[in-house]
Amino acid sequence: MSSIVVSELEYAPPGADSLFFDVSFGVAPGEHAALVGANGVGKSTILRILSGVLEADEGEFALGGRVLTMTQDVGMSRPTDTLREMLVEVAPIELRDAGREMIAAEKAMLDGSDDGMRFAEAITHWGDMGGYELESQWAAAAKRSVKTDVDDFSTRLVSELSGGERKRLVLDLLLNSGADVLLLDEPDNYLDIPTRVWLEEQIKACKSTILMVSHDRTLLERVATKIIVIEGSGCWVHGGSYATFPEARQKRQDLLGDALKRWNDEERRLFHHMKIMKQRAAQNFKNATKANAAETRWEKFVAIGPPPPPVPDQQIYVSLRGADSARRVVKLEQASVHDLFFPFSDEVHFGERLGLIGPNGTGKSHLLGALAGTITDHDGTIQYGPRTSIGMFTQVNDRPDFHGKQCLDIVRQRVFDDEKSMKSLARYGLVNNARQEFQTLSGGQKARLEILCLELEGHNVLLLDEPTDNLDIESSESLEQALDGFQGTVIAVSHDRTFLAKFDRFIMINDDGEVYSLPDYETAMVALSDPAHLKNVRLAKQLS
Repeated sequence: MSSIVVSELEYAPPGADSLFFDVSFGVAPGEHAALVGANGVGKSTILRILSGVLEADEGEFALGGRVLTMTQDVGMSRPTDTLREMLVEVAPIELRDAGREMIAAEKAMLDGSDDGMRFAEAITHWGDMGGYELESQWAAAAKRSVKTDVDDFSTRLVSELSGGERKRLVLDLLLNSGADVLLLDEPDNYLDIPTRVWLEEQIKACKSTILMVSHDRTLLERVATKIIVIEGSGCWVHGGSYATFPEARQKRQDLLGDALKRWNDEERRLFHHMKIMKQRAAQNFKNATKANAAETRWEKFVAIGPPPPPVPDQQIYVSLRGADSARRVVKLEQASVHDLFFPFSDEVHFGERLGLIGPNGTGKSHLLGALAGTITDHDGTIQYGPRTSIGMFTQVNDRPDFHGKQCLDIVRQRVFDDEKSMKSLARYGLVNNARQEFQTLSGGQKARLEILCLELEGHNVLLLDEPTDNLDIESSESLEQALDGFQGTVIAVSHDRTFLAKFDRFIMINDDGEVYSLPDYETAMVALSDPAHLKNVRLAKQLS
């Protein structure tokens, strides 16, 4: 049976406390389940354990039938690989081993370190294992997913495909493979909105049992039939779609009661886990280290003591108050960047939320760079109105000016007072990270710190380049709350449909370089799904 059964799974990274323990859940044949939780709680680690890449410290799991796995960085970490090398890594394990041996033997033959006998044996084994049938599946998937013909997978480089094409090729292959179980880690990463819609339809039509990690709330609402929540070092299961998950989680939090009761429950759980590990250590001395770690974790938890009466969830209070700017914030006249799209003209007014949308590779980020002033060799003119102050939200892109600095120091540079700095950090749920250096923060924590800095600097125009792309759901919602309270203008590139749904209007750049102004979210989604329909029924007005 193509089911997934996980029982009391525990894992601790080398030299660290347990990342999670007592993780138990099941996914029935044909179900499409999603692992959700904050960044860093171990969602991807669980998939790696189920894939056999990592070994759990405790617990058991069982996967029924043939299992295929996709990592979140597939095709991204080694762009100099060939497509054959990339696709061999997502093959069934027997074919994966045979494919790796064939590739290694071929390289040895070509560099003269082998006379070709090893390659002859490897290619025969590849064929016997079903490699040629798999190659025919590669060809079919490439024909559907790659814009240019792929004549030879052994010579075509991964770098010759866009990030979206690489991801779509792998997803097409896996979702049409007939595998019993699919383990997908952030399958929506690097995909534009039209391809995400395609992915939703592919997942819904797939008969395989699927366990995936995703932060795309729209995708989760449309395809997930079960939500597995990793939090509090353990997990719980919502047996429904993501659309009903927030309400279910709130009810669960209400049932758990106030913070003191939750603290007591967690203390009992840690204590019980420590006792179990002590018993195992008494039976087998090899468990002594894990038992000591469990005892240390319980002692640390008790030493900190119960919290004061808090709100049930992390509360992030934001106060983005951009200074006033002129009614016309920015005027573009016959603007274009590197011939990526046709020249267009537009005006952005104070307080607007403008989304820059379109397929990958059409020039959206280049346009944002021109607006930010980081790209100066553009055509046409881009003129800002008086009293505008531009802030660029880099999300988790590296901030060299923050590196090596503690959160408190970064905020103090903008507030010049320790007490006010700590209060500011507290409003963003970062007070416990005050002495932590920026580069050691999670993606969500970095994002919140950047939002806080933009607030304190008083910018009235925010430029956002895919701000939610690597954020967990809670951090994405925190960003949205921040922008709701911001009184200035926001211009953003994004493929996050839940995020874009709150924007006022959109500029769309098509693959052919045409630029359209779209008046609302619904029109924008129709235009993205069917650009030809856009022209025929005049759903958008081409900018002149």
